[in-house]
Amino acid sequence: MFYTCGPNEAMVVSGFCRSPPLMIPGGRVFVIPCIQQIQRISLNTLTLNVRSDKVYTRHGVPISVTGIAQMKIQGQNKQMLAAACQMFMGKSEPEIAQIALETLEGHQRAIIAHLTVEEIYKDRKKFSEQVFKVASSDLVNMGISVVSYTLKDVHDDQDYLHSLGKARTAQVQKDARIGEANNKRDAVIREAHAMQEKVSAQYLNEIEMAKAQRDYELKKAAYDIEVNTKKAESEMAYQLQVAKTKQCIEEERMQVQVVERTQQIVLQEQEITRREKELEAKVKKPAEAERYRLQKLAEAQRLKLIMEAEADAESIKMKGEAEAFAVEAKGRADAEQMAKKAEAFQQYKDGAMVDMLLEKLPLMAEEISKPLCEANKVTMVSSGDGEVGAAKLTGEVLDIMVRLPAAVEKLTGVKISQVTSRTG
Repeated sequence: MFYTCGPNEAMVVSGFCRSPPLMIPGGRVFVIPCIQQIQRISLNTLTLNVRSDKVYTRHGVPISVTGIAQMKIQGQNKQMLAAACQMFMGKSEPEIAQIALETLEGHQRAIIAHLTVEEIYKDRKKFSEQVFKVASSDLVNMGISVVSYTLKDVHDDQDYLHSLGKARTAQVQKDARIGEANNKRDAVIREAHAMQEKVSAQYLNEIEMAKAQRDYELKKAAYDIEVNTKKAESEMAYQLQVAKTKQCIEEERMQVQVVERTQQIVLQEQEITRREKELEAKVKKPAEAERYRLQKLAEAQRLKLIMEAEADAESIKMKGEAEAFAVEAKGRADAEQMAKKAEAFQQYKDGAMVDMLLEKLPLMAEEISKPLCEANKVTMVSSGDGEVGAAKLTGEVLDIMVRLPAAVEKLTGVKISQVTSRTG
């Protein structure tokens, strides 16, 4: 006879040819009547309300704890199913639930006794994990697996938890009042700092504006000087640049002619090569072809040497002409400059000569004092009259400078004092 069961039930067949008994969690089986027996065990999930009243904690405070546990007989594990069949076969679901409940309650009480009220109340997750771990290791030997365990409620009859809440509430209120006072104080301080920073920033801004105005004026003056200097240099360099440009153009023209002559030589060489190949292709007899080729090669070599010599001569000639042009242009510029100087000397005569002498006086003073600058040690001997020390050296140099007009008069015949008075 066939028997079937759902996924929430297991069948156990024992008797003839069934040693050990056959366990089938959800399915069907054939049972021989009279010589074999079939029994059923429930695999439904059991919900247990685990309540522990007035259990003393580690500090001796009695509290009541209620937990909710979900458990079931594990049908997929053959060993656990065999253990559950040995212990609970023939028992109803309420009887199985009562056995598991008493086991869970015992473990729950044991864990409460090892913890304080604060640990249980503040860290419920830790308490639930400890109960779940201890109960699972014990119930698995009965074939029961704990699916879940959660702490539902914690209370006491001595108002211990309420007192903890009052202390915490008072602490929070005190912290709130202190925080409010600190915030008000910080707000006043920040407001004062903000006002101070505002005034400082205003003063700094005015200082920066004054600095910027000063820098602008200085830079503008420097730029004006630079612009005027560049304008003057540009006007003076224009004529010189025109001459340089003409010289560069002439040099480039000569270079172009040299390149053209070089290209002509290359074309002539290519024409000679073409003719050699043409003559070589038309010669029938090898001996005549060889003789003819040697003659043409000699002629081509001769022509090549002649053309190269002509090209070199032409190149040298062009370079000579360019250099002569450059020297001529430079000579004309120097002559124009000397002519202008001569005109200036003719116009101003003695005044121009005096001007040149006055320009050279600082250089002459520098050359006069150079031996004194290069001396490593100077020993001064005083006779008791006149100046002593560095002033004496300076006076010596000035005396030499005073004698210069007389020397100039002897060399050129021009009296600087008279010329100066006339020009004035």
